[in-house]
Parts: sequence; C-alpha cells; structure tokens
Amino acid sequence: MAAPDTSHGAGTAEYPYVIEMRHITKEFPGIIANDDITLQLKRGEIHALLGENGAGKSTLMSVLFGLYKQEKGDILKNGEVVEINDPNDANRLGIGMVHQHFKLVDVFSVLDNIILGVEPNVAGFLTKKKAREKVMHLSETYGLNVDPDALVEDITVGMQQRTEILKMLYRDNEVLIFDEPTAVLTPQEIDELMEIMRGLAKEGKSILFITHKLNEIMAVADRCTVLRKGKYIGTVDIKDTTKEELSSMMVGRDVKFVVDKDEADPKEVVLEVENLCVHSKLHKKDAVHNVSFKVRAGEIVCIAGIDGNGQTEFVHALTGLEPVRDGKILLAGEDVTHKSIRYRNTHGISHIPEDRHKHGLVLDYTLADNMVLQRYFEPRFQTAGFIKFDEVRRYSDELIEKFDVRSGQGSASIARGMSGGNQQKAIVAREMDREHKLLIAVQPARGLDVGAIENIHTQIIKSRDEGSAVLLVSLELDEVMNVSDRILVMYEGEIVGELDPKKTTVQELGLYMAGAKRDGKEEE
Repeated sequence: MAAPDTSHGAGTAEYPYVIEMRHITKEFPGIIANDDITLQLKRGEIHALLGENGAGKSTLMSVLFGLYKQEKGDILKNGEVVEINDPNDANRLGIGMVHQHFKLVDVFSVLDNIILGVEPNVAGFLTKKKAREKVMHLSETYGLNVDPDALVEDITVGMQQRTEILKMLYRDNEVLIFDEPTAVLTPQEIDELMEIMRGLAKEGKSILFITHKLNEIMAVADRCTVLRKGKYIGTVDIKDTTKEELSSMMVGRDVKFVVDKDEADPKEVVLEVENLCVHSKLHKKDAVHNVSFKVRAGEIVCIAGIDGNGQTEFVHALTGLEPVRDGKILLAGEDVTHKSIRYRNTHGISHIPEDRHKHGLVLDYTLADNMVLQRYFEPRFQTAGFIKFDEVRRYSDELIEKFDVRSGQGSASIARGMSGGNQQKAIVAREMDREHKLLIAVQPARGLDVGAIENIHTQIIKSRDEGSAVLLVSLELDEVMNVSDRILVMYEGEIVGELDPKKTTVQELGLYMAGAKRDGKEEE
C-alpha cells in the first residue's frame, strides 16, 4: 500500500501530481467529514475514490471543487498551493465536476444548462450557434447522444447525467471529477462511459472517480484511495489488488458478493396490471403501451430495461404520480387505478422511488420528519391533530439504528445535508418498515456501497419471505440476475419477454433490453 508522498516539488508540468490535497480536514456540526486526508492525482491517470456511504468522498471532492472550504490543509496544482474559494476558482484552474445530485436548471434546455455561466456572446447578445455545434460535436465524439433542445425537466435521469458530463467537457477542464457517474446509467452506457474515461485519460486529462462499484474500479482505474468514516485508509495500485481486498478496506470486514435466498413460494396475486397505457410527456405515442402482468405474494418480479423505455412512467402510474390513459391497476383484487397516492400508501403500497430528491424526501425537513411522511396522521404519531414529537423521534432513532443510516445529528439532521447514500438508506428504511402488501423498489441500491447493498438485498428478500409481493425495477444486471425470481423486460413501453434468472444469461437479457430479441424470437 502506497503512503502519500508530501515532499514539496516545483510548480512545473514535470511535477508528477497535477492535484494534491494535503492533510485536508472538513467539519460539519456533529461530524468530522474529512479527518486529515491526503490525496494525490497523477497527470493522465484515472484515480478511484472508494468508501462507504458517508465516508467523506463527496465532501472531499466538494472541497476540491470549491463548494466547501476546508478548515485545515492545502490544495496544490502542479506543486503550487492554490486557493479555491468557489467553483469559478476551480473552473479557472481547469477543474470540473459531475455531481452525484445534478446541478441543473429544470426549466432550461439541455444546451442552456451546458453553457450556463460561460454563455457565448457578441456585444452582449447571446450567440448559441457555435456553442450548439461544439456541444453536438462533443456529444457525437463521446457517444452521449443528447437532444440539446429538450427541457431538463422532461428528460430521464440518465440523460441528465449525460448533460452534466457535457457541461464539464464543454469547459475544456483538464481535471475531471466524476461523483458516482454510473449510478443512473445502464450497463451498456456504463461500458461507453468507461471508454470515454479511458479516451480522456489518453488525451492527458486526469480523472477522479468516486464510485461504490468495485467492478468498475477494477476495469478502469489506475489507482484507488480508500476512505472509511472520514479517515484515509490507504492508496493501492489496481493491478496489485483484488475486489475482496478493496471491499474489506472499505467496510472493515469481509463482504459477500452473492445474494443468499431460498426458492420463491408464490401465493395469491397482489398486483395485477391489465392493458395499462400511460401517455408520454415527450412524444405523441404512449410511454407505456398495453402492459399486462401479475405479481404474487412471496415473489420478486424484476422489470429490467435500458433507462427511458417507459419504466419511470409505468412506476409513476402504479404509485399515483401520473394518470393512466387506459387499462387497470388492481391491488389485492381492488381497482386502485384512479385512487390517490395516500390511498395507495395506506392500502399496502410501499415505494422506493427512482428520484430520491424529487419523490423520496423533503430535503429541508429533518430525518425524523422524513421518516413519518406517510404516517404522521396515525394515532401512534398524533393526538387530536398534534404531532407527538417524542414518539416520532423514538421511531426515527429505531430506523436509523436498524438500517445504519449515518448523519451528523441523527434524527435531527436535515435531509439535504446527508450523503446521497444515506438519504437512500433513509428512504429504504421508511418504506421497508411500513406494513405493505406490495413493495415497489426502483433502483434501491443506487449510490450505495457494497455493505449497504448486501443489507438492502437481504431486506428485500426478507420482505418477500414474509409474504409481500415485490416489484423491483433495476438497471443493474447483477441485481436483476441475483435478486429476482422472474424477469420482465421492458422495451419501448412494452413487455417484450419474460425470463427465468436461473435459466437465462446476461447476454440474452442484454439482447432483450436492446430490442434485438422479443418473446423468444430474434428481431429482424
């Protein structure tokens, strides 16, 4: 394991480290997020930053990008100490960042978001033609395929991710920070992004890559620095290490990579969808067309598919977030097609949403308030309309301990200030703990470390074994193959195949997801 070299060097291009962060300490109320951390980025390398949720990875990168100011320590560029007080300073130094939670303006177009802050103009008048040409060239060069005129609020999470990457490439940054860049991408898009990263590194750009996915680190990174609970654990060369060693460094114990589960024992039908059609906000045709299937108590049915093939609209229709154009949704035999969101919640649907900020949390509420969002009106938590705050706090504390949700001030923490992974854990805790007949889990492991993923998969299987029906929507092929009992593949808003995870292969699943195969037949 390499120890950081903190000897001073000359501020020249020959100096081996393009960026150094020396002895960085960053504190928040009740927590030291970064405790004396040293990180060194070589010129032209892909350097992974690995750690559990809440280990301090995003905080460290936010210090480098100027979103936070460290209490102690220095940042060096090419061996010279630099001051980074805000993101404009970082951009001037050639440092760009793709954030885990995107920094986009929903009502602006993709193009307007990309050029925001560096708008091309002539005599004060905005001139977008050359900017559009540059964006389209970058988009084609790196296979990002965005529609520059689409509004951000109308595009998928995967497309928003691509917009963020283009924003950074448009500014010609030489140090590129990717914070969980693959959390919302499909397997094919992840492979493409890895190729993009390798190409950027070959061009001499230096990449800092925050991820929880050990396979990606092994595939693309040159070196990896591991943090645990805000402290520096070590830096290793990827060619000299293994996934098991990295996971052990990250969580402090051995982690199982295979999901343990017994055979499913399906019983009565809990969810029945009949000829469901949901209108698309982006196109004239339906986002979901004529979908029918059943999910029984005691089984996990997974909807697999490439992002943007109607899964989001389908789940929104099931949970009441979007209206149904045609068809029926039956919950335990009752027609809930036009029932309210609260009715569905109180009658047995738990929902771990795709977008945790938009549909999962009230970001400016405390963690305790978020834990009872769908239950505050129950007798346990209120009397005559007055909230029993002590009981809310007690319940929240129980969930925090059970699901290992980490935050500086426990139940009193404001949700916005928590790490993305811990926000996800909080949502999972709330939804899993409520009594439910049907658990709809959309990318439940998104942004979580291997230890937390192991725990959540165990909880989902426990929910199944206790008699709930589980509808899992996932882009992660490993998760699809390991956790589900049946796989339904959605392509262009339709179910194009039903597969048994024990009898199919990842390659066959990929063909269905790409639309090359349908109902067991190869497409012409």
